[in-house]
Amino acid sequence: MTRISSLLLACCAGFTMTSAAMAADSYTIDSRHTFPVFEINHLGFSTQRGRFNNVTGKIMLVPEQKSGSIDISIDSASIDMGMDAWDKQMRSEDFFNVEKFPTMNFKSTRLHFDGDKLVGADGDFTLLGVTRPIRLEVKGFNCGTHPINKKPLCGADVSTTIKRSEFGMTKYVPSIADEVVIKIPVEAFRD
Repeated sequence: MTRISSLLLACCAGFTMTSAAMAADSYTIDSRHTFPVFEINHLGFSTQRGRFNNVTGKIMLVPEQKSGSIDISIDSASIDMGMDAWDKQMRSEDFFNVEKFPTMNFKSTRLHFDGDKLVGADGDFTLLGVTRPIRLEVKGFNCGTHPINKKPLCGADVSTTIKRSEFGMTKYVPSIADEVVIKIPVEAFRD
């Protein structure tokens, strides 16, 4: 083997190892431990809470490059306010209009890291057919091995605040607040 051939082979091997080391890790949302919860002021008297029970999605992470992507879909009809009548009202055209808009979606445009820890994500959130940019704050990001099933897992607590009127949900504003706080415990298993 000539010196040039050896050099080319070494370069190719090095590139292959670098590419493999920087390959994205793919994670699938664990829908049993990922529940978007929202909080909204009700008539100035209390903070009411609801949640969505069905969430799917993928997270790709390349910590070495401080990059990746998040693609989450929330089943709007899975809203859970704790009462059937209230759930029905929230599914109606006045609020989530689930017949016309069965899902809400978040797709990241940029992830933010502090060292190797994910601390935030910018992206596009679609609700009622309206897409607007939002920023998610990520706290407590942690990856490890699940203690029971021994699979690689990442988790965090995610939060953001939106104005529902910006997405066309204006029923009872301002009596029922425009500002909605969203908190999401997220767990995802590595594929």
